[in-house]
Amino acid sequence: MAEVRDMAGAGVDPDWPHVVIVGAGFGGLATAQRLARAPVRVTVVDRNNYHLFVPLLYQVATAALSPADVAEPIRHILGRHPNIRVVLGEVVQVETHAQQVTLATGETLNYDRLVVATGSTSSYFGHDEWRSYAPACKSIEEARGIRSRILGAFEEAERDGTADREALMTFVIVGGGPTGVELAGSVAELARYALTSDFRRIRPETARIILIEGGPRILTAFPDSLADYAERALKRLGVQVMTNMPVESITAAGLTAGGRFIPAHTVLWGAGVAPTGAARLLGVSPGLGGRVAVRPDLSVEGLKNVYSLGDVAACLDDDGKPLPGLAQVAQQQGDYLGKALYVQLTRGTAPKPFRFHNRGNAAIIGRHAAIFDFGRFRMKGYPAWMLWAIVHVVLLVNFAQRIRVSLQWLWRYLTYRRGARIITTPHIRPSG
Repeated sequence: MAEVRDMAGAGVDPDWPHVVIVGAGFGGLATAQRLARAPVRVTVVDRNNYHLFVPLLYQVATAALSPADVAEPIRHILGRHPNIRVVLGEVVQVETHAQQVTLATGETLNYDRLVVATGSTSSYFGHDEWRSYAPACKSIEEARGIRSRILGAFEEAERDGTADREALMTFVIVGGGPTGVELAGSVAELARYALTSDFRRIRPETARIILIEGGPRILTAFPDSLADYAERALKRLGVQVMTNMPVESITAAGLTAGGRFIPAHTVLWGAGVAPTGAARLLGVSPGLGGRVAVRPDLSVEGLKNVYSLGDVAACLDDDGKPLPGLAQVAQQQGDYLGKALYVQLTRGTAPKPFRFHNRGNAAIIGRHAAIFDFGRFRMKGYPAWMLWAIVHVVLLVNFAQRIRVSLQWLWRYLTYRRGARIITTPHIRPSG
């Protein structure tokens, strides 16, 4: 009731329909922004107080950007809209018949419409024991931990009497998708350019960077010509690309893939993602890939007044194939659902089915090297690299972030330096 009274004081009618949005990623945030200033009460619930720009998170992990460059407080983004309330918390129960959600704090929220957009997490394909040896990059904490591992490995190799210097100077990235490729290229640039003059006993540019892929080629979502270009660009950076190498085990000493053991103290995971447990939370059977099955209007199959979008939703395209877990998919779904809920709640009319408009799939390999696939039209090299930079700057939610990131990238381009080379979480390698 406190929420209703507070919003009423801001000119919000307590009798307006209440939309609860769980998750403030690209989809949830876009939905909330579309409902801003509408005759609807909106409550956004997230376990973090910030919106994270995940596509640039790997640059935090490789010391190119700071966490503040890719994260923005949710309250700062939505605070100017009086009909939107932000709650820091975690939803632990959803009672769809009562149309009520319960938070870990015990607080309950009644809803007229529920939107679940909780995103995805890293998947180790049933080998969660690898997680401590090969961290993924899905959160700020993980990105900072990876940065500490990478920089800490160079620091340890610099010390006198280091017996396993070769293993310390070997960095293995698992997964040949866009995440793995971008991570491998960024680690290579860090070693080859940014750190070259920082050490006396080692030569960082001689570090061995290996990209492991279990399939026959990297970047399987891209056409062969673009994937081949990306592999050549990685090799020019000194990255060793190994395909047809399924991972068999990962320990503190290194990685075994394709029957071959590679000594490495730093193994990074970019091989797979899985949806969060939204299906279990909603009490529905998981759809394709463990996602929540949704209808063409993004409503959840078998439930009333519940919607799901983004990485956690199994939304099919016109050909019956599930849409990929990309930021542009979630953002378009959020824009669509915000408009659809507005029309539905204020006019009582049903929305048209969601249609995804592909604005291009991209991956950056390194300086002057990127690929863009627009379907019929493709780009690679410097033009794609410039377009990638422009698109990612524009997608940042805050103007100050856009200026900050642009200046950092310009400085990095002119000087080959990186300003976020700080070890904030001292790394102790797991034993075993």
